[in-house]
Amino acid sequence: MSKKMQKKSPKSRCPAKAAAHSSTANPSIGPAQGDSAPAFSLPSDGGGIISLADFAGRKLVLFFYPRAGTPGCTIEAKDFSRLAPKFTAVNTVLLGISADPLKALAAFRKKNLLKIPLVTDEDHIALEAYGVWDKKSMYGKVFYGVVRTTFLIDETGHILQIWRKVKVNGHVNEVLTAAKTSVTHAPVS
Repeated sequence: MSKKMQKKSPKSRCPAKAAAHSSTANPSIGPAQGDSAPAFSLPSDGGGIISLADFAGRKLVLFFYPRAGTPGCTIEAKDFSRLAPKFTAVNTVLLGISADPLKALAAFRKKNLLKIPLVTDEDHIALEAYGVWDKKSMYGKVFYGVVRTTFLIDETGHILQIWRKVKVNGHVNEVLTAAKTSVTHAPVS
């Protein structure tokens, strides 16, 4: 094969990011219901680092969204923000995760008056661990991006429920109902 025909692997400052772009990576594999939620520590738009361990003793809704400021992501974030007090009433915390840079997240929060924390995963470490960084296509172009997915995690760090390829309308109400009625899983020995 000539050098012109060889494809170079994408340059990345993060090996996990480069692996996500390789043809051998299978980023759509992620945790299943009942599994321990993958640990993460990510920068927050409010400053500091937010980790999975910060939510021990409370349920956590992790909603992964493709891009701040797009129509579906805006509706979803505003819906979660609007219902945040109802989630708090059932001992549940909300956290949005995307690959957007912190500056974009801060602007997104300010413009939409969001009341929930947002974190960035520009290196796709948590996105890959949760199986939400995958191939997508739009207008005939194939690329990698965040597949809109929500995880409900119990007080012990186990996954209670997963919604993949989320359709935004009505989703937040469905997650709230699950948070109200879900029972904590006992750790598997």
